[in-house]
Amino acid sequence: MKIDIEQPELEELEEEGVFKWPEWEHEEDKFDWYYDRTEKCYIVEGEATIVSEFESQTIKAGDFVTFPSGLECVWDIHSAIKKHYTFE
Repeated sequence: MKIDIEQPELEELEEEGVFKWPEWEHEEDKFDWYYDRTEKCYIVEGEATIVSEFESQTIKAGDFVTFPSGLECVWDIHSAIKKHYTFE
């Protein structure tokens, strides 16, 4: 169960309607999280390390991230994060 990270072009994000998706913001923090649905998100600001039993990935502004359904992880937010997100 892997976290997928891409760096798409601005045009691709606009075509997908990413900037119309809801926003989520969170200050520096560390917390457990479980994804009961697949989430796709675009990181607008900040940086966090996501740790699961499978891997540790650092995400940052400009990353388009897909978290698979069923993923259990720990979010370790290093600098306040802001993202647009949607669920499948």
